[in-house]
Amino acid sequence: MIRAEGLCKNFGNVEAVIDASFSADDGKVTALLGPNGAGKSTSLRMLSTVIKPSAGSAYVDGFDVSSDPMAVCSRIGVLPHATGLYDRLSARENIRYYGELHGMERDPLEARIESLIELLDMSEFSDRRVAGFSQGQRIKVALARAIVHNPQNVLLDEPTNGLDVMATRALREIILRFKTEGRCVLFSSHVMQEVTNLCDDVIIIGRGRVQFQGTLERLKTDTGQEDLEEAFIRVIGADT
Repeated sequence: MIRAEGLCKNFGNVEAVIDASFSADDGKVTALLGPNGAGKSTSLRMLSTVIKPSAGSAYVDGFDVSSDPMAVCSRIGVLPHATGLYDRLSARENIRYYGELHGMERDPLEARIESLIELLDMSEFSDRRVAGFSQGQRIKVALARAIVHNPQNVLLDEPTNGLDVMATRALREIILRFKTEGRCVLFSSHVMQEVTNLCDDVIIIGRGRVQFQGTLERLKTDTGQEDLEEAFIRVIGADT
């Protein structure tokens, strides 16, 4: 479970996130929505311990992201907007490296790598260097790397950006599998159809503040809009 309480982040005079409180539960897929510059990626970066909050608190499975970042890192898998893969390593080597960073022992790690290669359909390119991979192949490797240590919480920053239809469909199935396994999935997206097909709950951020949190059905009821895009615009404002 992920929980934020009064989370704030300033970059100089710029207030990127302002007093944000929200949660994402186990066994659910929660979407983090908002226009560009709303504070989505900054929120995910604070939750993943990459940057420290200026104020407020955030917890992953009860562990504070500021005071106990190592415990948090062991419980999260993060797919950032930029995959950041090592191009000179193979897909397998990229995954193995992150498993070793998490302190996984050799035999369990190798077994886990094989299961991820099968799960993500990577056998065709698992031993090729990452340089020259398609965007879909890169996303698969980055996702495998993120979940190699079998984390309870998965954070995805616009995971389908640049993917073709088949790769998007495969990723959607994997996210739904995480939900079935009881994991907590929090992801940002601009694709409303994706949110409709995947999500239980929605968090909408605008101008650095949480404007809405609840189920998709509650969002539609509160805004009087059946179409998710129209409901989103009603919450954010058409001029945002």
